[in-house]
Amino acid sequence: MRTFRRYVLAKAGWYLLALLLAMALNFSLPRLIPGNPVTVIVSRTVSGDFPAESLERIYTTYVREFGLDQPVHVQFLTYLAGVLRGDWGTSFMLYPAKVRDLIGQALPWTLALQVPSILVGWLLGNLLGAVAAYTGGRLDTGVLTASLLFSNIPYYGLAIILLYLLAVQLPLFPTGGGYTFGSLPNLSWTFLADAARHHALPFLSLVLVSIGGQAIGMREMALYEVSADYVQYGKMLGLSDRKLIRYVFRNASLPQITGMALSLGTMVAGALVTEMVFSYPGIGSLLFTAIRQSDYPLIQGITLLVSVAVLLANFLADLLYGLVDPRIRAAQRGER
Repeated sequence: MRTFRRYVLAKAGWYLLALLLAMALNFSLPRLIPGNPVTVIVSRTVSGDFPAESLERIYTTYVREFGLDQPVHVQFLTYLAGVLRGDWGTSFMLYPAKVRDLIGQALPWTLALQVPSILVGWLLGNLLGAVAAYTGGRLDTGVLTASLLFSNIPYYGLAIILLYLLAVQLPLFPTGGGYTFGSLPNLSWTFLADAARHHALPFLSLVLVSIGGQAIGMREMALYEVSADYVQYGKMLGLSDRKLIRYVFRNASLPQITGMALSLGTMVAGALVTEMVFSYPGIGSLLFTAIRQSDYPLIQGITLLVSVAVLLANFLADLLYGLVDPRIRAAQRGER
């Protein structure tokens, strides 16, 4: 137990260092985007003939309000202090809305779309891959062909195809949005059913690609495991195929655990184009709008969320490896 604790602390130290570097990049990269966000705000605020002195006064007020008149290193320290306090700043484009509130409104939609598609895709894809590799024959050929087809279609490509076929040609589903235009989000059965209909096509476009990619990865790992001695020995002992598939699945799923963790961590980036195609009100659409408007605080808030999610997912994957793989525990004890 003590060796595993040392393993956890060492991993945590490296991930904290990576988080600090990510926060520095998170602060710097939005400021490399061409354009001045304050100029955009002022041009949106005023219209028609406006005295130059008043424009200059408004511009100076916004620059001071957002702290852009401070040196870059002071802005960075202010940013770090705000993050530690849980204050992610005020949005430029939706002033005076808080970044934390905007992300809080969009995040549930992305989670509702991405988490089920990743988990269902991981589970079904890995089960299909393991069964296909163990069984062989036509099932293996069919699973491999279908998996290659879906895994090589980009998310947005499949989204457009499904949108055209199932929403335009066959109007079985809505063409976009998270719910019917004009309705207010609530927990009534009517609204939840409406949201589920809008959720179906984006979910399907993501889960089919996820199943294909996971099935191919598991099949390759399972083929190696199927030829291992313990499988042949199990067959000679008369173990059932179901039990042997479970052993194969467990041993071949270690690399797939990392894949799932990375998928969960990068779900915002994966949802960006899909949310744009379906006009889905999630984090991806919010990030795209923030980049177009050079909204530094909102970009920083979303990318910080992504960075923390990726690092946390990798950290949990490392911990899971340490628990599942006995070779790691042996290495920590100095036995390997």
